[in-house]
Amino acid sequence: MAVTGWGIIEYAGDKSRLVDHGTIVTAARDPHHERLTLIHEGILDVIENFHPETAAVEELFTGVNIKTALALGQARGVIILACAERGLKPADYTPLRIKQAVTGYGRASKVQVQQMVKALLGLPKVPKPDHASDALAIAICHAHTTTTTGAVESGESKPRPGRTPSKSPA
Repeated sequence: MAVTGWGIIEYAGDKSRLVDHGTIVTAARDPHHERLTLIHEGILDVIENFHPETAAVEELFTGVNIKTALALGQARGVIILACAERGLKPADYTPLRIKQAVTGYGRASKVQVQQMVKALLGLPKVPKPDHASDALAIAICHAHTTTTTGAVESGESKPRPGRTPSKSPA
């Protein structure tokens, strides 16, 4: 089984609010091309349902083995393709940058990041499953980056308050 998390937040200034989150799950026994198709269609559905203004994805972590890196790269590619097909230019963030933006510390643990996602979105509990929580962290990172730097890394000329989908291929 492979899981791709997604998360949608609304943000304005320093305030973020959860809109929705979830996952796209594919079965390991299914042919790879079918799994990629499911991820592509799932991301298109999220975009169609929520009409986001911006998008963000996590860059690949290079510490994984080559087979895993290739699979993650392919999943990431279909996510970027789905965004491009709907006119979105997703920004890329490294795991270190995401942790730093969410917790203030680039080497924060997964639990620390999840707790900050909960706090920053004003939620009663940590969002589940973990991959969706990771995607929300990416969205928060993107929101913080666009509001503090004055420019979106994907090339937009200025930040816009609005909905930000993020995807965490896994």
